[in-house]
Order: sequence, then structure tokens, then C-alpha cells
Amino acid sequence: MPAPPTEEQTRQDGEALLDAAEALFYEKGIRAVGMDEVRAASGLPLKRIYRLHPAKDDLVAAVLRRRDLRWRARLAAAVEAESEPRARLLAAFDWLGRWFAEPGYRGCAWINAFGELGPSSPAVLAEVRAHKAAFHAQLADWSRAAGLADPAPVQLLAEGAIVTAAIDADPAPARRARAAVEVLLDAAR
Repeated sequence: MPAPPTEEQTRQDGEALLDAAEALFYEKGIRAVGMDEVRAASGLPLKRIYRLHPAKDDLVAAVLRRRDLRWRARLAAAVEAESEPRARLLAAFDWLGRWFAEPGYRGCAWINAFGELGPSSPAVLAEVRAHKAAFHAQLADWSRAAGLADPAPVQLLAEGAIVTAAIDADPAPARRARAAVEVLLDAAR
């Protein structure tokens, strides 16, 4: 009988699994990807996969949770590179435009997950709501610092740009949303 996996091996297996699942789910969609495809891409046996994540919904939730941390950190780094509040808020839309232009951009992983699973998966729905709340909180902080009393229009512009860029396969919605935010900032002066 083989020795049980070490803590380090469990960590490595977990990362390999999340890497493979995230790439497949984002490229093809959650429902379109079976666990055999995840097994083949990760190189892990199904038994190991199900020890790490007992159900596909658990795996999807873990993928979204990890992606959220990386995604919002990248956004925050781009915004915080600016020192002036107005420039910081506008930098969020510049970053969105760069994200939209990345090869393989398929829209928001959380919106896509919600679109596929809706409320049928409470674990996934919780991750979708947590991501959107955290993203909107970031935008609210940057909006208020730039002098906007109500961050809701900025949040809607960002969400609309994300969806429109995916549908149109064009990063231009980020520029248009940025221009609309500039109008809001000018009006708030």
C-alpha cells in the first residue's frame, strides 16, 4: 500500500488540479467539462481529485475563490500604481481594457459560472456573490476617493464593459466606460 501523500504533495496536487480545472472551465464552460477531462488535464486520478474536492461544485467554488484573489490583486496593483484618486479610478478601466485584450478572454468567470449554474449550486453562487461584492467594494472605495458620492454608476459601467467586451470580442467597451466615468467625475466637481 502506498504511503499517504505528504502535505507538500497535497498542496502541489491541489494547485495542479485548480490550474487544470480553471483553464478548462474558463475556456469551455463548466457544464461542458467532465471530470474525466479534468483528470486528464491535471494528471491526477479521479480518486485523488474527489479526495481534494468531493463534488464538482466544490471544485468550481475553489477555482472561483482562488481566481478572485489573483484577479482582484492584479486590478488593485494596477490602480495603486497611480497616486491621484481620479487617476486611480480611471486606471481600473485601463486595466479592464488590457484584460479584455488578453488572448482567450471569455468574459467574467463569475458571471459565466452564474449563467451556467445560477442558484442551483449554493457553493458556486456564494463565490459569485462574494467576488462581485468585493469587486464592487473596490470600485466604491476608488470612486468615493475620487469624489463620487454614489459608486453604483461606476460599478454598472465596469460590469457592462466586462460583458460587452466578451460578447463583442473587443476591448473597446473599457475605453467607452472609462470615458463615461470621466464625465461622472467632471460633473462631480
